[in-house]
Amino acid sequence: MFTLDQARDLLPEVLARADELVSVRADLIELQGALARGVSVPHLGGLPEAKGLQARLSELLGWFPGNGLEVKGISPLLLDFPASMDGEPVLLCWLEGERALTWYHKPAHGFAGRRRIPEVS
Repeated sequence: MFTLDQARDLLPEVLARADELVSVRADLIELQGALARGVSVPHLGGLPEAKGLQARLSELLGWFPGNGLEVKGISPLLLDFPASMDGEPVLLCWLEGERALTWYHKPAHGFAGRRRIPEVS
């Protein structure tokens, strides 16, 4: 369980890993498509590089649950930080492209139930 401060403190590392994941994911998709069509992509390599990208993607994805986050999707990357708000369990929700942690939802409501995290004064 994260506090909001703990989750926000971890966010810079989450963003760095997420940015790398997005890049690796795109390279892997491009390379796999080229390999399936039998064409080369000189800047990405061949089958050995595809295997390396798969391994790196797996490693990056494993970092999130290893640090207490739930991976809900990989394209787009969707992460939840288990937390508590007003004594109720919630998931602090982060979606690829967001640069801050500003959303949450109740576990039973999922992404469609996302709400802005209330500002504390």
